[in-house]
Amino acid sequence: MPAPALHAFTSPRTRVAAVAALTLAGTALAGTPAAFAAPGDNGDVKIHAMGTLFTDQSNNPKVCGFYLDAFNFDTVQGVTWNISPQPARAGGATLTGAVRLTAGTGYTAPLTLPDGEYKLVWNIAGGNGAGKQKVFKVDCAPASTPRAATPVGGVPAGGGGLAQTPGVTQAGAAAGVGLVSVAGVLYIRRLRRRTDGAA
Repeated sequence: MPAPALHAFTSPRTRVAAVAALTLAGTALAGTPAAFAAPGDNGDVKIHAMGTLFTDQSNNPKVCGFYLDAFNFDTVQGVTWNISPQPARAGGATLTGAVRLTAGTGYTAPLTLPDGEYKLVWNIAGGNGAGKQKVFKVDCAPASTPRAATPVGGVPAGGGGLAQTPGVTQAGAAAGVGLVSVAGVLYIRRLRRRTDGAA
């Protein structure tokens, strides 16, 4: 069935609707190439802390020792990368290199940088453009160690105080001293009665 000619749409409203539909369809088709990446332009590079599995696709934004992990690339053979201080400063530590990809994945050897904030920029080998980027932080400060408990109060020596022995509580020691004192008083009273002749 042949398509109707434009003059077949007799009412102005029908013609405006047809022109609007054609314009909308043309706009949608014109934007289609931008929605899809060129072959090999997809994929991602992640920053992994040392000890992270190569198959883990999460990103570690704060690391000490680290490596770069590339995955989900299509047909490209390699990815070049550059790590520079953020914000950029003269004489700052930078690293550059490449990741050789096998079946769309690859990773670098272990990397180290001084503490600070850095920007990773990677480009697909033979690709165009400024590349993709990520910002991350290197922080190798040692974890704080818990401080030992410090003694509270004075030293328990002199002044007639009780000696602290392991395994004896202060309340138990005070009860023992009280019991000995009461027993001593009762014994002395009993001895006095006998010397007076009372039995």
